[in-house]
Amino acid sequence: MPVARPESRAFRAVAWLVRTLLFAIFRYEWSGGRNLPAQGGFIAAANHATELDALTFAHYLFDHGYEPRILAKRGLFTAPVVGWVLRATNMIPVDRGTADAGRSLENAREQLGAGACVAIFPEGTITRDPDLWPMEGKTGLARIALATRMPVVPIAQWGATAALPRYGRMLRPFPRKRVQVVAGPPVDLSDLYDRPMDSATLREATSRVMDAITELLAGLRGEPAPAARFDLRKHPEYAARRTVYPPVERP
Repeated sequence: MPVARPESRAFRAVAWLVRTLLFAIFRYEWSGGRNLPAQGGFIAAANHATELDALTFAHYLFDHGYEPRILAKRGLFTAPVVGWVLRATNMIPVDRGTADAGRSLENAREQLGAGACVAIFPEGTITRDPDLWPMEGKTGLARIALATRMPVVPIAQWGATAALPRYGRMLRPFPRKRVQVVAGPPVDLSDLYDRPMDSATLREATSRVMDAITELLAGLRGEPAPAARFDLRKHPEYAARRTVYPPVERP
């Protein structure tokens, strides 16, 4: 497996430290690496259930030979440990709900054009689904994918919540936890490229990516996914809450 060799000394130092720590905490089961493009820029899109996901996501890509540039909310860049890692490895901060949000997407498009791997959590935040299934995604990924026409590779990961639960504050590194990560074939969005980039087109592209991620996750978990994804627009009371939510009615 071709581990990435970044030119930046800071990136190399962070990568060595983070990889060492993660290998000590997790027993990885990686698969689907053949679905990652051999050359050229691409978008990697994954589910998000714990703050550790950014590290396990990046680790998977890095050890497959890529230097991922993760789009992450700016608040994470000031968090202990994780924030330091994100800053030192030149990840892309996203200012959600502000005039600067578009600047982050433009940054991502420029890096894709230069052949980078841009890694995105399409949900935009940790899932609020009571059972940690992917919830409805935001359309930022669709805007980038349709504008650049770069491949979008769905990635599912599962197991890191055993070490750090959703919004948990206490890391449980021992014994080592099993973490599965799998990449699927690129999502076909080609029929949407020439359509107007309106709400319907963006939602369709987003849904296709989320469907692919959810299908991969169902395979990892060995259980069927819910018939409908959790949607914060229908449950706004959960938008700012950091807790374990009661089950919600699903169609």
